Amino acid sequence: MMVPGIQKEKADRFLKYHQEKEMLVLLNSWDTGSSKLVEACGFKAIATTSMGIAASLGYPDCQVIQLSEMLEAIKRIVHAVQVPVTVDIEAGYGNNVNEIIDSVKKIIATGIVGINIEDSIDLNPVLIDEIEFCERISAIRALSDSLGFHLVINARTDSFYTSTGSPKEKLAESIKRGNKYREAGADCIFIQPVWGKEMISTLVKEINAPINILVNPGIGAGLPPSVRELQDLGVARISLGSSLMKATLALIKKIADELSEKGTYHLLSDTLTPLPDAAMAYKMAVGLHKASV
Repeated sequence: MMVPGIQKEKADRFLKYHQEKEMLVLLNSWDTGSSKLVEACGFKAIATTSMGIAASLGYPDCQVIQLSEMLEAIKRIVHAVQVPVTVDIEAGYGNNVNEIIDSVKKIIATGIVGINIEDSIDLNPVLIDEIEFCERISAIRALSDSLGFHLVINARTDSFYTSTGSPKEKLAESIKRGNKYREAGADCIFIQPVWGKEMISTLVKEINAPINILVNPGIGAGLPPSVRELQDLGVARISLGSSLMKATLALIKKIADELSEKGTYHLLSDTLTPLPDAAMAYKMAVGLHKASV
């Protein structure tokens, strides 16, 4: 298996984005059109949402989609954009290290530069044993090294998401796991959902790695801290997860409900206003207009 030079270069560039003063902001996409639109809006990398890709094909989340179908969707995205692409591979599409490595080889072959991998299975409250998860990260890093390619590994711990412990216990578990995952070869540690500024500040200080925070307005009360606030706290990377896909589906439902219940088109009209902006969004999604970045 050979990794093309352009893929290696994009991976190195993507890794550097985690170390720069300006925070890396990722607006997660789920198909070719949404990815081309995000790129044309000036974002310097594409990150996929596994839930979004699955939903676009009519599947629920949590690895119900077949890997072959996920690979096809990823390939189409990678070939449609010029910027680096990182993909959410959930728990790795395998039940053990060997199966996961086999899956990751196929995922790397699509041309991607980074992955998210998580330490929960189907969001079960009991996380994968941390030693076993570290073995998975180390094996992926060894594979990446053997290919002469630095795959950017964003290791997600779901301590806050699934654990039934107290906030203090969740914080301690996240810090412990984050540092172990970093030692095992992860480049960035992804913790979600946590929005408290003091909590985020502690995670940034106590975990010896760049930190990715999920800013998904649909998962908690109120709104998450702003990009400026998170950057000031020392966060290296933020992502929107499945929220953009869900917002798109929610808009379709709201328009459909208004049409069936009232027979009116106000929301549709408002969304398409001003019409040149709506037309521009379409042109950006199909590659007829590219923003100057």
